[in-house]
Amino acid sequence: MSFKVVIPARYGSTRLPGKPLVDLAGKPMVRHVWERAQASGAEDVVLATDDAGIEAAARAFGARVCLTSVHHTSGSDRIAEVAARMDWPDDAIVVNLQGDEPLTPPSIVRQVAENLAAHPEAVIATLCTPITRAAQLYDPHTVKVVRDARDFALYFSRAPIPWERDALDMEVSPALQVCRRHIGLYAYRVGYLKCFTRMESCALERIESLEQLRALYHGARIHVGTALETPPAGVDTQEDVERVTLVLRQT
Repeated sequence: MSFKVVIPARYGSTRLPGKPLVDLAGKPMVRHVWERAQASGAEDVVLATDDAGIEAAARAFGARVCLTSVHHTSGSDRIAEVAARMDWPDDAIVVNLQGDEPLTPPSIVRQVAENLAAHPEAVIATLCTPITRAAQLYDPHTVKVVRDARDFALYFSRAPIPWERDALDMEVSPALQVCRRHIGLYAYRVGYLKCFTRMESCALERIESLEQLRALYHGARIHVGTALETPPAGVDTQEDVERVTLVLRQT
C-alpha cells in the first residue's frame, strides 16, 4: 500500500519556543522526525510549517517543505492545507506525525496507515498501548481510550477510564489490565480530513481539549490498534530535550 506523511512543525511553543529546531545529538529535532518518517516506507514525506526559519533548516537537510498559514490552530488543519495544495486524491491516506516526536518507531507510522487501509469503515486510525501504572491513569497529560470488541474507539479522555466502581486502589485493580494509553499518531483519508477541518467543534472536544472527540461526536469511526512498538514520550520541556538527547546518543 502507499501512504503519505505530513509533519506539522509549528515554531510557537509555550514551554519550549522554537521547539522543532532544538538541537538533539547534533541535529535539529525536526530532522530526527523526518528521518523516522522516511524510514517508514511512506511514498511522500512533507514537512508543514508556518516559520521561514524551520523551512530553511528543513530544506537544508533535503526535506520537502510546505509553508502553511500562521492561523492554523491544530496539526490537522495544517495537514488539510498541505493535502489541498498538493492536490492529493480523496482516497489517499496521510499520516499526521507530530514534529516533536523524534523517537517515534517507523514501524508504527506504517502500522497506523495499514490499519486504516484494512478498515474501510473507519475514517481515522490511531494507536494505543497498555497502561501499566496507576500514575499514568491519573495523569491528565496521558490520554486514555476505551475501545469496542473490534478495536474501534468508544471514547477518549484525560480522566481515568475505565474506572472500577468499587476500586479502592487502582494500582492493584484488575481494571488496570484493560486501560489503554492513546498514542497521538493519526492516519486519515484525505477526503475525510477536508470534511473534519470544516466541522464545528463540540463541547466534549472543548472540555477535554481532545480534537478526536469532534470526530466521534459527529459519528465517525476511529480504529485504535495496539502499537507494535511503544514510542517514548515526545519533547515538551528542557528536561525532555536532555532525556531524548541521551537516548539518541546511545543508539
